[in-house]
Amino acid sequence: MNQETRFSIVVPVYNEEKTIGEFCAAARAGLKADCEILICYDFDEDSTLPALQELPADEKPEHMRLVRNDLGRGVRYAIEAGMRAAETPIVVVMMCDLSDEFSVVLELVSRAEQGAAVVCASRYMSGGGQVGGPWLKKTLSRMAGVSLYWLAGLPTHDATNSFKAYRSDYLKNVEIESQAGFSLGIELTVKAHFFGYRVEEVPTIWHDRSEGESRFRLFAWLPQYLRWYFWALIQRWFKPRLANRNGNS
Repeated sequence: MNQETRFSIVVPVYNEEKTIGEFCAAARAGLKADCEILICYDFDEDSTLPALQELPADEKPEHMRLVRNDLGRGVRYAIEAGMRAAETPIVVVMMCDLSDEFSVVLELVSRAEQGAAVVCASRYMSGGGQVGGPWLKKTLSRMAGVSLYWLAGLPTHDATNSFKAYRSDYLKNVEIESQAGFSLGIELTVKAHFFGYRVEEVPTIWHDRSEGESRFRLFAWLPQYLRWYFWALIQRWFKPRLANRNGNS
C-alpha cells in the first residue's frame, strides 16, 4: 500500500464463498479511488479464503489484504480487528453480501475527510430506502434510528446501520465496549455525538442479500443495541438535568 491510499474498507466475512467473487467485481467497478480492502475472518477454515484465492488476480481489487481476527470470535471483533489493521485516515465498514452501495462510498469518505468523525449511510433519511429483508428487523431498525434522531438529537436517522465511514483518529480515541454483533456501529455513533464529535449522514439504498445465509441474530444481539439506545437517551435527557441540579445545589 502506498502513502497516498485514501481509505480502508473493512469487510467482515464468515463463509462467504458464494458472494466474495461478486463483491470483488463490484468493488473493482464501483471504486475509482485508491483504497485498500481488508477481508477480516475468524478462522483459517473459512470458505471465503479458498474462494478468494481461486479468483484470478485481474478479478480482485488491486489492494486487498487478509486480516485474521485474534480479538475474539464473531463479527463484532472481526470489524474491530480490521479497524486496528487499517493504515489510512478513513475506515469504511461494508458487508460482503452486496447489501451496501459502492456508489456512496466516496461521499462517505469525502465527508469524513472534511472533518466528520462518523458518516452514516442512512436508509431512513430522504433519498434512502431498503429492498427486501425480514419485516421485523426492518421495522425495529427504522424505529430505533428515527426515534434516536428525534428523541436523542442524533444527527442521523440510521444509527444502527453498520455501513459507515469513520475517521481513524476518532477510532483511536474511543473505547469499543460492545460485546457481540453489529452493535459497535450504534455505539460508535452515539459516543461520537455525545463526546462532541461531528456526525453526518448520506442517503443509501440497502439491498437484502441474494446469496448465502445472513449471520444477523436479532434476538441474541438485541440487548447490545438496547444498551446504546438507552445510553443515548440518558445522555440527552438525564445527564443535563443531573448536571444542572448538582450545579445549583
